Amino acid sequence: MKALQFTVPVTPDKTVIIQEDIIPQFYPHLHRHKEAQLIWIIKGEGTLIAENTMHTFRPDDIFMIAPNQSHVFKGSRQAVHNMEDEGVHTISVFYDPDGHLAHFLQLPELSQLNAFLKEYKCGFKLPEQHFHSVAKHILKLKASNSMDQMLHFLHLLRTFCRMNPKPKHLSTFSKEHITDGEGMRMGNIYNYVLQHYRNALTLEEVAAEAHLTPQAFCRYFKKHTGVTFVTFLNEMRINQACKRLTAGEYDSIATVAYNCGFNSITNFNRVFKSVAGASPKEYLSKYLHNMK
Repeated sequence: MKALQFTVPVTPDKTVIIQEDIIPQFYPHLHRHKEAQLIWIIKGEGTLIAENTMHTFRPDDIFMIAPNQSHVFKGSRQAVHNMEDEGVHTISVFYDPDGHLAHFLQLPELSQLNAFLKEYKCGFKLPEQHFHSVAKHILKLKASNSMDQMLHFLHLLRTFCRMNPKPKHLSTFSKEHITDGEGMRMGNIYNYVLQHYRNALTLEEVAAEAHLTPQAFCRYFKKHTGVTFVTFLNEMRINQACKRLTAGEYDSIATVAYNCGFNSITNFNRVFKSVAGASPKEYLSKYLHNMK
């Protein structure tokens, strides 16, 4: 069985690791690592699952993955129009807050930063208003070495503390001690739901995929995600519906509902509002207004 504890390549003389990846696809397994990871998606789109929460991602989205936070980037399965559109390009900044930085981060002058890191111990998604300033710092980090790199890293952390509006939490649940076997099983469950959410997916069907009885599966899923399976499935479907709406890939809202696994437009509207905080029409109207 392949271990889910992911090891980031490090060197003894580096406190901050900059890694640029130009690869065919994202690492496909639910995994975690002891380092925090700030990742800038330059090319690629799909869904990020972090613990029990899903986020749509597109080019120029930036996420902070917390240390030991289970996560997986699932690329979009939509057909591309030409080969140049395929592939993934990211730049990541890795650092271990419990490593060389541990004593440094405890300096009294960094109390504001420590308060921010404590508040966002489950990671965050960067608000788009701050993309350019953070991307600029990441590029400076990538181009620098030694002391200059650490100075740019501090400027980056200072930018986080000053963000207004504040970022969205990446997850609402933290389980730091998930075992490798549990990680593999949860990853398989996530994969199965991503592949079949459009269908009339039943609890019995997913439980069988996890080799558990429905009752045992419900307990297991709630224990490892903090939410019920039905809640997770609904959020998955609404996440996919939001992607279709904002991409303009639909004939009608009803078509989006049925293509995302809902058999009733009334139920779709109710669940959409409970998850997204607005009706589908209101959500789309707000999105289009913000794009102007």
